[in-house]
Amino acid sequence: MGNTPPSDPQAAAEVFYDGGCPLCRREIAAYQRLPGLEGTVWTDVDTTATLPEALDRDAALARFHIRRHDGRITSGARAFLAVWRGVPRLRWLAVALDRRPFVDVAELAYRGFLKLRPLWR
Repeated sequence: MGNTPPSDPQAAAEVFYDGGCPLCRREIAAYQRLPGLEGTVWTDVDTTATLPEALDRDAALARFHIRRHDGRITSGARAFLAVWRGVPRLRWLAVALDRRPFVDVAELAYRGFLKLRPLWR
């Protein structure tokens, strides 16, 4: 897990992403440059054989997943919000959106994106 746990246990300690997806790689590269995420572990599921017991490789390739500092695995819109919680300038937005109905709308939008994602592969 990440080296420096933030004060927020719901923030992402480890990010699991599909390195075979060009769009995903670009987005992860942008996150990696953001202040606050220096201690985050970035795991390319496309090339890594070792995943947490609670995370299946096919599931990790199909959807964005993170492991929070409290140890829980989260996916989809809430996983993005967990990454944002680690970024000082985005934390307020993540906290504000991590409640209904906002997170439900974000999850619906993410599921819509997942249907289009194969076009970028």
